[in-house]
Amino acid sequence: MGIEIALGLTGLSAFIWLFLLLFWGQFWRSDQLLDEALPDKALPDETAGDRTGDRQGSSLARWPSVCAVVPARNEAELLPITLNSLLQQDYPGSFTVILVDDQSTDGTAAVARTVAQKLSKSDRLQVICSEDLPAGWTGKLWAMDQGTRWACQVSPAPDYILLTDADIEHGPQTLPNLVLKAEQEQLDLTSLMVFLRCKSFWEKLLIPAFVFFFEKLYPFPWVNDPRRSTAAAAGGCILMRRDALTRIGGISRIRQALIDDCSLAHAVKSSGNPETAPPTGRIWLGLTHSVYSLRPYPDLSTIWNMVARTAFTQLGYSPFLLVGTIIGMSLVYLTAPVGLVGGLVVGVYIGNWTLAFLSLMIWLLMAFAYWPTVRFYRCSPLFAFCLPLIAFLYTLMTVDSALRHWQGRGGSWKGRVYSAQ
Repeated sequence: MGIEIALGLTGLSAFIWLFLLLFWGQFWRSDQLLDEALPDKALPDETAGDRTGDRQGSSLARWPSVCAVVPARNEAELLPITLNSLLQQDYPGSFTVILVDDQSTDGTAAVARTVAQKLSKSDRLQVICSEDLPAGWTGKLWAMDQGTRWACQVSPAPDYILLTDADIEHGPQTLPNLVLKAEQEQLDLTSLMVFLRCKSFWEKLLIPAFVFFFEKLYPFPWVNDPRRSTAAAAGGCILMRRDALTRIGGISRIRQALIDDCSLAHAVKSSGNPETAPPTGRIWLGLTHSVYSLRPYPDLSTIWNMVARTAFTQLGYSPFLLVGTIIGMSLVYLTAPVGLVGGLVVGVYIGNWTLAFLSLMIWLLMAFAYWPTVRFYRCSPLFAFCLPLIAFLYTLMTVDSALRHWQGRGGSWKGRVYSAQ
């Protein structure tokens, strides 16, 4: 009886993986790329400033004006790199940067002004100091709201607003590539999943999987299909049409969101022009090697805290969804290794190798699905076979996220802690 149950669960897991591979938006292919022309062997730290996948031969008759809004709280250490890369964008049109100093205590504003002065680009940078955080807002969104409202009050107002984080380094062609994509495809929102730092062992083990799980939750081809309601964005790099931001009511529309990027994308995609077919806002989300995060995750605890900050939020703070997630993750990712061990024991004692063979096939399917992401992050192929262990750790992080919520610790951003509203 036990073998029949094990075979049934393993068969169900195999069916799920076949369904994911064949019918779930081809999420695993990791083929939604902005910078397809990047040399295959170029690593991001080796190519900053000179290899960014420029779309050769592509141009616009008129380059629209852009204003970047950067919320910054205690980012003095990284700004000499990240703000430098932003101010030196090789953009043919009008481009300005608004840095919102969110009550930093490390001299963030002074460092930003110094960076601009050294580049002789002080006229391109505007530093504003954030007002006190009002009730009902998260800190980062409050800073973003002040920056976007400031940008929209300038005359003439910019055509596009670039939302980016203070820990993101941009290749010099990032902005023209984004604008070119948006203009050619008439996109309201164009977003890049920035290349996350992947140097330490724990980063190599867990960071590519973070992207893989995000792609599975929000298949990029479905996000990019205006006929589908799936909406997502990556907050490190979002280019928006100003009129699209105005149409949804500004950043205040999502002021209580901890997962602000996906909430913003949903607001844009669900508020399209009713005269178009389909009547949705057009958004696009893709991967890149030319825009990358400098935020380090050198050990397990830093990655754990990053995931636990919002994992339970993603489940809508529902205990039922939490239980369902634990069961689902166990069935999809843990059935194969457990079944393989059990199947080998059964095979040795009674000569029935069916369970072991089926479990091995599932593990190979997992590795096959995960391999494009591992390859994108240029990690060893062996990491593709670590998905069961990785999923187990992410499940524990999700459980911890729920415990933190129930203990009133909620999510956090730069030293501020938020509970569900």
